[in-house]
Amino acid sequence: MKKLALAIAVLLSINVGQVWAEGNSTNASTVRYVKAPRFARPLVEKWIAEYTKTQPGVQFQIAKGAQANIDLNVVFDNQESKAKDFCHVVYFGEFAVLPITASGSEAAKVLEGKHLNSKKLKQLYFLNDEFDEDTKKIKQFDKLVIYSGSNASSVASSFAHNFGEESSNFRGKRISGDDLFLNTALTKDPLGVSFNALPNIFDLQSRHIKESLTIIGDFNNTTLDELLTTLESGKVKEVVIEKVGISAPHADEEVNKFLDWVVAQGTKYNHEFGLLNLK
Repeated sequence: MKKLALAIAVLLSINVGQVWAEGNSTNASTVRYVKAPRFARPLVEKWIAEYTKTQPGVQFQIAKGAQANIDLNVVFDNQESKAKDFCHVVYFGEFAVLPITASGSEAAKVLEGKHLNSKKLKQLYFLNDEFDEDTKKIKQFDKLVIYSGSNASSVASSFAHNFGEESSNFRGKRISGDDLFLNTALTKDPLGVSFNALPNIFDLQSRHIKESLTIIGDFNNTTLDELLTTLESGKVKEVVIEKVGISAPHADEEVNKFLDWVVAQGTKYNHEFGLLNLK
């Protein structure tokens, strides 16, 4: 009898374990993961929070690290990994990229008060033998150190393509990881110059430029909302603007419902999180 009771207990234990595992597996399978660059994550997190209120049984989460099971990708129109990531893209807005340096740095003093047109920005950021004017200013630029992003989610390719360049043509140093690390690099190098998307340049709460940063050009005394209005009212030649969308490589019914919601409801949060509306 004792052996029989023990056998029954073991079988019950196995069955309970299987039920628990299957239940957890089922729950895990309902989670859809969204991969997004750091500057877009606050917006995506807002989408998820608001969408969950309408569809509490469906879970969306931000993907972490090199996670393999990605259901949705936030992608750029000019991204170099286009062939791989661009499937069923739904564009929901645009992001702007501005040149920056650290506040009070030697680089800021070199560039202070200078309006840099497209040609001067190319002189500053890129390796190019075609530059032939104002050699004194080129020498000033030579001592500055350019920091650019190097991973697939960096806005580096968008910035380069806007000036007719490839991202491989940046001079200076390449920073791996998220573009937010570009800001960190500037604070450590008094000669450092870089660029970034508006949500990484501005404090989204105060709507002012982050205290550690200075914009190279004309927008240092502008709030985020004023700048968004200016950029949406007409193209500013020296400002890089790129469409941003969300791609679903393996869309299912719930993913498609989420994408429909993003287009219908999610875009109203663009300005709050530093993105422009589609023109």
